[in-house]
Amino acid sequence: MRKFGLIGYPLGHSISPIIHQAGFKSLGIDAQYDIMETSPEKLVDRLKQLKHDGYEGFNVTIPLKLPMSLFVHEVDAYADITRAINTVVITPDKMLKGYNTDVMGFLRAIPCDIKLTNKKIGILGTGGAAHAVVVGLAQAKVSEISLFTRNIPNSVDIVGYFRRKFPNIIFNIYQIDHIRDLSEYDMIVNTTPIGMLGHSADMMPLEFNTMETINKNCIIYDVIYNPKKTLLIKSAEKLGLKTICGLDMLIHQAVCAQKLWLNRTPNFDKMKISALENL
Repeated sequence: MRKFGLIGYPLGHSISPIIHQAGFKSLGIDAQYDIMETSPEKLVDRLKQLKHDGYEGFNVTIPLKLPMSLFVHEVDAYADITRAINTVVITPDKMLKGYNTDVMGFLRAIPCDIKLTNKKIGILGTGGAAHAVVVGLAQAKVSEISLFTRNIPNSVDIVGYFRRKFPNIIFNIYQIDHIRDLSEYDMIVNTTPIGMLGHSADMMPLEFNTMETINKNCIIYDVIYNPKKTLLIKSAEKLGLKTICGLDMLIHQAVCAQKLWLNRTPNFDKMKISALENL
């Protein structure tokens, strides 16, 4: 049996095994997908174990997407520019190849009728998921991106990096706790874990009175997939706003990951049905 898995911490909310098993089944491949909770200080030991135990690849999630870049032997263009890795291929000679499938996952989950060219986007958070979102938005040719963070000094370097990488886009950085007016944005993307099952499912990254400032044509995109509808998404729907949940992004990035591991494309619809049956 071929072996794959997910590393990160915490992972109690993850439905990745269900999605990936459905993908393997759609391809007729006998494989297992294991959940392996891994804290940053245990990352080196985990990588040794994965190589030793014959794993062919694995996914990486919070809080390991950024530190994982220190341990791979090569990266694809998206992993290089995002500085974040969410998929790893272990080669037969035990080399680690790092990829970022979150960029394509993020973009493919956006309905075709939504055009982001020359739009102004607000991103909540500045972690690994935010990096992928920025790269996806740059590919979509947005005009301006505002990053909202708890810790501005810690985020100055990454904003400077993005300004150099994408000189055609205006980048702003603001304190997330001081948000008062979001009326200028065409899309707001939550990349923080606030609202995630088992973490802070009863919370939102924005105050409801702040959400009331959002213009009616704005789209709220939450990359969190469990619960399927976060409190942020439910509040946006109450305000009559268009929303995008994180489940399609999760499945699209999983499809990309399996293509890297297996050189074959699993069935998206079967993966999504399995996910919905377990949420």
